[in-house]
Amino acid sequence: MTTPAAQNRARRSRTRMTAAQRREQLLEISRELFAERGFEGTSVEEIAARAGVSKPVVYEHFGGKEGAYAVVVDRETQTLHNAIRSALTTPNARSRELLERGAMALLEYIEERPDGFRILSRDPSSVPTAGQPSGSFASILSDIAVEVEDILAAEFARTGHDPQFAGLYAQALVGLVAQTGQQWLDSREPSREVVARHLINLAWNGMANLQTEPRLVTQRRDERSTGPQK
Repeated sequence: MTTPAAQNRARRSRTRMTAAQRREQLLEISRELFAERGFEGTSVEEIAARAGVSKPVVYEHFGGKEGAYAVVVDRETQTLHNAIRSALTTPNARSRELLERGAMALLEYIEERPDGFRILSRDPSSVPTAGQPSGSFASILSDIAVEVEDILAAEFARTGHDPQFAGLYAQALVGLVAQTGQQWLDSREPSREVVARHLINLAWNGMANLQTEPRLVTQRRDERSTGPQK
């Protein structure tokens, strides 16, 4: 039995569309399917059927599902990049505020574009390598970490810590927010504001108590057991 949602899609598809409108419709449907089933689990037949068109229409616009996937990933990558970059370059904001804005921007993207986030964060081994866009989730996080590194380097220099380790801390902070975001994606509880408050509480207050020469507890224990080195 045809569901109401399928009937609505079929009615929309029978409405005459311009080439640009049809392309946008196919991209929206492709994004939904790639998020639900991954690249391998999605077929041109399914994209065409959900859009209410024939397979040649999909090939005409994208040359196949690889082309549709590339456009979807490129758009989501740019959307996420732009949101994070805007947050981290807010004029006259102090270091903590910039980190807060960056965390909120990522969580807001996850909340508002869950399909896009599922696609970007999916295991890269499940997507094609030939012609694959460069915007893998790992590369996106790496780019974000570079911007966070600049913020932390300035903060480290101001507080008397070694700026050469700013990159290490930046990777840790970005990974903390991204990993938490992946876990938060399905439940969306608590709210993104609460999640951001706790993430920044851990990150910023942890950094506020950084030691200039950190040592491992096991290292101290071993030194006590062996005595001073000569």
